Amino acid sequence: MYAIIETGGKQYKVQEGDVIFVEKLSASEGESYTFDRVLAVSREGEFKTGNPVDGASVTAKVLGHGKGKKIIVFKYKPKKGYRRKQGHRQPFTKVQIEKINV
Repeated sequence: MYAIIETGGKQYKVQEGDVIFVEKLSASEGESYTFDRVLAVSREGEFKTGNPVDGASVTAKVLGHGKGKKIIVFKYKPKKGYRRKQGHRQPFTKVQIEKINV
């Protein structure tokens, strides 16, 4: 059984027990979080789709928050003396999928 959920503008294929990294959520560590935007659910040969699927949700437990690896944004224009260096670390939330409710 698996589901496709949407959160933070991205889509994730999840199964029960999966640990995924999603865009930062407002839930604190140890809390339970429910994803309501379920785009598809597959179970026992049956496949449902919708935007979102009626009555479907995915329950997950928040394991922690963090920041991703640093990326460097470097702007440069030749022969003009224009250089800008900026770093960025994207915040994320680590969640474990507990149950897919249909």
